[in-house]
Amino acid sequence: MNQKLTHTRNSLPEKIRIEVVALLQERLADSIDLMMQAKQAHWNVKGPNFIALHGLFDKVFTDTVNYMDLLAERIVQLGGAAEGTLRVAAGRSCMPEYPLGITSASKHIAELAHEIAFFGEMIRKGAALCTQLEDADTVDILTEISRHADGNLWFVEAHEQAEC
Repeated sequence: MNQKLTHTRNSLPEKIRIEVVALLQERLADSIDLMMQAKQAHWNVKGPNFIALHGLFDKVFTDTVNYMDLLAERIVQLGGAAEGTLRVAAGRSCMPEYPLGITSASKHIAELAHEIAFFGEMIRKGAALCTQLEDADTVDILTEISRHADGNLWFVEAHEQAEC
């Protein structure tokens, strides 16, 4: 992706802004993918803990919508254009494929926990790169997203651990 940036008075050098925007476009795609994976689990979960999991998976969905907004707004602040359509996200996402056809609570819990953990890892790697690039504001945003993703991972894994 070679995106031309719009003019901004942001003091980060253009070379750094281009690199950060490219990174954020990838994480935006990942967040769109994770959002829909959470909805997939939300729509299809079955079992005795249905109502609790249905609500939890919807919380993961809602929180991920907030991540998307933070990422997209930072892209635009840096002079980029947020590329957030489903088609773009499908081609750009690094997230593992969520298996269709699962309905059991335990399988959705395990899969969504795996997906959230992977997402958190990618966000932390992005924060590390932005630290090297000396973009403290993007690091702050990615740290906030990581913290919330870890919270959701804890909630989902608590259901998994309860079944052990």
